[in-house]
Amino acid sequence: MPYTLTQLLNRLSFRQLQVFRTVYQRQSYSRAAEELGLTQPAVSAQIRQLEQALGQPVFEYVGKQLYVTAAGEQLMLAVRSIFADLERLQMELDELQGQVRGELRLAAVSTAQYVVPYLLEGFLKEYPQVSVRLRVVNRAQATERLNENRDDLIIMGMVPDARSLSSMPFLDNEMVAVVRADDPLRFREDLTPQSFLDAGLLIREPGSGTRLALEEWCRRKRLSLNPKMELGSNAAIKHGVLAGLGVAVLPKLSVSAEIRLGELAIVKVEGFPLRRSWCTVYPSAKQPTPVMQAFLDYVRRNVNSLHARIYGDIAEH
Repeated sequence: MPYTLTQLLNRLSFRQLQVFRTVYQRQSYSRAAEELGLTQPAVSAQIRQLEQALGQPVFEYVGKQLYVTAAGEQLMLAVRSIFADLERLQMELDELQGQVRGELRLAAVSTAQYVVPYLLEGFLKEYPQVSVRLRVVNRAQATERLNENRDDLIIMGMVPDARSLSSMPFLDNEMVAVVRADDPLRFREDLTPQSFLDAGLLIREPGSGTRLALEEWCRRKRLSLNPKMELGSNAAIKHGVLAGLGVAVLPKLSVSAEIRLGELAIVKVEGFPLRRSWCTVYPSAKQPTPVMQAFLDYVRRNVNSLHARIYGDIAEH
């Protein structure tokens, strides 16, 4: 017979939920024990008591691999909400005392990893009692994390339009046409967009924000996109151009060092640079924590100075 809420609360402990969350995140009893400063038998005992309280298993082994059961996945949804509420409560209590402290959980798509350090430097000077946890992910992972509400904020370019989201554009993401410095295309005066795209284009995998932006632009301009090679990251594409494999369209920030060193060059092609914006994104139904709100306010106040600082020292050749 199912337990009532009161009975369930009486049978569960906060420590059991904490241990469960750590095992879930680490996918291992031994790694969870190490993180929590417990023995592995103590972790196993806590999970066993939790499963007895719930009346069904939350983890199971298949061979030597640990898997989460359907009940475990449902429990994790509740545990995320419980811990988020407790963290918000602590932040709100600190705010009543005139302090902003706590953890800021950020996820950034790979192209935004060049921007985030600039954001965090000034923010952490202003709010030294805030700690930051940052994950760098691809666009598919960012969308999944949004759906699961796993972060305070996502920093990304092309915001998904399939659900209700709050987004704030804060910085231009200039995507430039790039060649190796000794590529003859660099000196062509009659280089058309289609000629550039046909010159051995290296491109990201389907679904990435960089590729989506280029595909959208090509559709509007009625240009064909026939890439020479797909690569899994902008860094891999950049090194492919450096190795002479082809040309690319990349975020300006990701190639700024190579441009200054004279290893890569931005070519003049009609329609470039493509201009998108990096945005802070979170589910509209989410109630911002004090730390999250402080970060949003900081970014909003410093948009102009951030742009000047980030792009001011990038020289085009």
